[in-house]
Amino acid sequence: MFKEILINVGEEETRVAVLENKLLVETYIERSPNQRLVGNIYKGRVENVLPGMQAAFVDIGLEKNAFLYVEDAMPARSPDSGQENSMLGTNICDILKQGQELIVQIVKEPIGTKGARVTTHVTLPGRYLVLMPTVDYIGVSRRIDDEKKRERLREMAARVKPEDMGVIVRTAAEGVDENELQLDINMLTRLWRKIMNRSNHGPVPNLLHRDLELVQRILRDVFTEDVDRLIIDSRYEYEKILDLLDIVGPRLKVKVFLEERGNIFEEHNVDTELEKALKRKVWLKCGGYIVIDQAEALTAVDVNTGKYVGSTNLEDTVLKTNLEAAVEIARQLRLRNIGGIIIVDFIDMGCEEHRQQVLRVLEEEIRKDKTKTNILGITQLGLVEMTRKKVRPSLAEVLQKTCPYCEGRGKVLSEETVGINIKQQIYQMAKQTAADTILVEANPLVAARLIGSGGSNLRELEARTGKNLFIRGSAEHHIESVTLSPLYDQAEIKAQTLPVRPGQVLEVKIEEPHVNNYNDGIARVNGFILDIEGGGALVGKTVAVEIYKVFRTYAKARPIKP
Repeated sequence: MFKEILINVGEEETRVAVLENKLLVETYIERSPNQRLVGNIYKGRVENVLPGMQAAFVDIGLEKNAFLYVEDAMPARSPDSGQENSMLGTNICDILKQGQELIVQIVKEPIGTKGARVTTHVTLPGRYLVLMPTVDYIGVSRRIDDEKKRERLREMAARVKPEDMGVIVRTAAEGVDENELQLDINMLTRLWRKIMNRSNHGPVPNLLHRDLELVQRILRDVFTEDVDRLIIDSRYEYEKILDLLDIVGPRLKVKVFLEERGNIFEEHNVDTELEKALKRKVWLKCGGYIVIDQAEALTAVDVNTGKYVGSTNLEDTVLKTNLEAAVEIARQLRLRNIGGIIIVDFIDMGCEEHRQQVLRVLEEEIRKDKTKTNILGITQLGLVEMTRKKVRPSLAEVLQKTCPYCEGRGKVLSEETVGINIKQQIYQMAKQTAADTILVEANPLVAARLIGSGGSNLRELEARTGKNLFIRGSAEHHIESVTLSPLYDQAEIKAQTLPVRPGQVLEVKIEEPHVNNYNDGIARVNGFILDIEGGGALVGKTVAVEIYKVFRTYAKARPIKP
């Protein structure tokens, strides 16, 4: 597998793309005003202790207090100590008191209305080791599955490990010697002493340690021996990378390349893939597709055969679609950084062997993901339940915001519904105002329903309200919005309701043919409809017209011959 990393450094953001066999699988985006917080270490003060939630809120100097769960507040202990259940039932009030000062580390970004989640079990990641200052323990990455290699690394870690501290050997340490581990642990212990010194002398709350910037984190966590090349488009960052690699990984320097020409994301088709990653529907090569719906509680993924009709039988068609979907789903979870509960609705398979085959492919692809993911199995209906750890906002949360119109519903009211609501508002205003005339401005689709064919609905409204109603369509109005204005002065009524006059010459764009008379065309002036004689053949063109008759809801005009 050919693996490469692309780094695009811009004025306002830095973007990193990880490609496997030229296919985008992961992306990281960091913007200067909105720096990542996970990994930062703070000295905070306990603001509230909530025994009913077995949690506490800690002031660490951010906009919202951080959330500390009881398990993250308990004294750290070795996973091998056999004490996992020794503190079950411990009350949060026995561990923390209001006003207590403590050192915490952010493990989950603040998302939406929720503050950051923190822990007292601090970890300091290096290139080859993770230092755990609060627990005496030695662990080895599960991705290293060769038992002899695991034992060798465990023995080396035991020799370099500081007393009363723990270490976890990272996957990148596979094949390195003890001297490199020692250099890594020396750097991490110096950093921990520096953090402790700051905590003893600084104010509370206080930032004690900020995690590395994006480019440096990529070098530490992603740029390993299995990466074939790293391409960056900034000479300044390129030189910083080479300087850092001189210290942490000199043999990786030959894999770093500088490309200052153009946009490397565009050249490698990354921008196009990012656009696709924001859409619900993802097409498969076979012609099938998957639909991804992200809700607050969970993400639902639906698999469909789409255009794929197969070549042999239905069972074969379903299997091939599900197998291809399993590969793509694993990639989309990484690419979109979807976390939490995930439900995948594969196409129903009658054969148990086929279900297990799809599940094996999904598990195999998920192993490529560094983020902890659990697959809980597949049901008779083809539903797969999964969980994926969420530590940072998803791609959609980074690049998008909630629609200000529909507020995240993804739907708006129909013109029929809005029209009915506006009628009620008109009735209400007619009772409250002494004005004889009311101007109604709404979206053209809604205005057309209010006026009705030949003005029938408008006449009925006027009869029921006893008011003169002027209904004007305005393309600037959102379909759910309306403006009702009582008009008192006759001059104001003419100015507000009739934007054109007989004999006036205008240049207008003919937008569409007339609904009932295709020979005529429709243009609009500030939402006021112009019926252009013979304009049906001129749709899309801008022409000069002369107004010759004006009605309350529209005006008649004819093109001026050149």
